[in-house]
Amino acid sequence: MTSHAPLQKPITPFPGAPTPTFAPTSQKPTAQTSLRTPSNRKTIYDRNLNRTRTAELSRASFAYLFAEIVSYAQKRVTGIQDLEKRYIIPPSPIVYLLPTLNDTLRTRLSNLGHPLGLRLLPLLLHRTSPSPLSSSSPLPTRPTRIIPLLNFIARPLWTHLFGRPADAIEHSASAASDNEYMITDNEPLVNQYISVPREMSQLNCAAFVAGVVEGVCCGCGMGAGVSAHWVGGEEDGGGGGKGREGEMWPGKTVFLIRFEEGVVEREKGGGG
Repeated sequence: MTSHAPLQKPITPFPGAPTPTFAPTSQKPTAQTSLRTPSNRKTIYDRNLNRTRTAELSRASFAYLFAEIVSYAQKRVTGIQDLEKRYIIPPSPIVYLLPTLNDTLRTRLSNLGHPLGLRLLPLLLHRTSPSPLSSSSPLPTRPTRIIPLLNFIARPLWTHLFGRPADAIEHSASAASDNEYMITDNEPLVNQYISVPREMSQLNCAAFVAGVVEGVCCGCGMGAGVSAHWVGGEEDGGGGGKGREGEMWPGKTVFLIRFEEGVVEREKGGGG
């Protein structure tokens, strides 16, 4: 009886399917990166940081974008306290502090502005640096004292964001609140195109700018809590800007900056 070896036939999933081929084992697979490279082989990191130094954004574009930011934040909060950012600050004779009920809507807006401040600080320091061909001017450094930091915020930062400097810088006259400083903006751009409902009249959308200021302070190693408040007390029509101050500047806002105790002690000791 003669035995026959079994026939060796290629296995295909269906008739007419091509036979799979395999690459030689000596070839290594090509590594692929997730970075998208345009046709000119340049990425965003190749752009000049000074290219948009004098460029201005359309107000209509900004108004639409910021309105969407506020709407996005409002849909994901449970009250005013979550939309803004709450700080426990002693009563001040200059600014009307929001009541507990209206302190609920701040966290989202302030948290969105905080990383922006951290990134704007090195960008503005780079843009204010002298030309690489000039060796006479020293390179700018991050502010390490309170007054230079406030001047940096009220002038270069404010001008970069809003096209003009802030209107005033003040220091608290109370000895108990020696760590409190105030930056005043008579007409914040972020409040010009936002319509706040009557039941949320204490909400100040400039909490987003307060987050930017807080990010700059933290980037300089000077921890601080920053909050935005309407000018005027409740008996003066505060919260809606309808008091004596509100007759001329309805949206006048004070950004209250409360530095940490360690920063104030370092300032008094002459450290930096």
